[in-house]
Amino acid sequence: MTLYAVKPLFQDLLRPVVVRLAAAGVNANQITIAAAVGSIICAVIVAWLAAHSAIFVLIPVWLFARMALNAADGMLAREFGQESQLGFYLNEIADVVSDAALYTPFALVAPFGAFGIGLVIILSALTEFAGVLAAAAGTARRYDGPLGKSDRALVFGALGLWIAIAGVLPSWTLWLIPVLAILLAFTSVNRVYRALGGRGGILR
Repeated sequence: MTLYAVKPLFQDLLRPVVVRLAAAGVNANQITIAAAVGSIICAVIVAWLAAHSAIFVLIPVWLFARMALNAADGMLAREFGQESQLGFYLNEIADVVSDAALYTPFALVAPFGAFGIGLVIILSALTEFAGVLAAAAGTARRYDGPLGKSDRALVFGALGLWIAIAGVLPSWTLWLIPVLAILLAFTSVNRVYRALGGRGGILR
């Protein structure tokens, strides 16, 4: 089970806004680019002011906004005839870039560090690579968990809120990095396994 499963309900809530955006001439690719640029700007601001722990509240706020933007661009593409090859590339690349940007400021927070957060960034990108390769191999794009994009947003949003409120993270969160790494590795394997299962269930 992953938070991706609740996406249809979230889309239903956003649909009136998406209809207005379409009527105003806004297209899916513009929303995708806006989400990526906003993520980079948010990450730069948080990293620049990381000494002031309250700034980390921007992480959960923006992660929620980005989730809404990501849902909106998908709805514009599918429901308003805006699907395109360029949009496919933009969507996948922008997600990886946005995740990497938003996780980076946590490298400045104890007990995390550059190596641990860097590992999470690399493994997160690998999960998305594994998911999109399923589509390249002729099956549906995979979003399986246990640690998909929405689940990671929940984890890092909670960490950002914790830092903003408490000022520091407890020492036990040092163990969060290896746990996340294991879950991310399993997510990649799970996506490949399920994609292969969709083609007959044979692991080659």
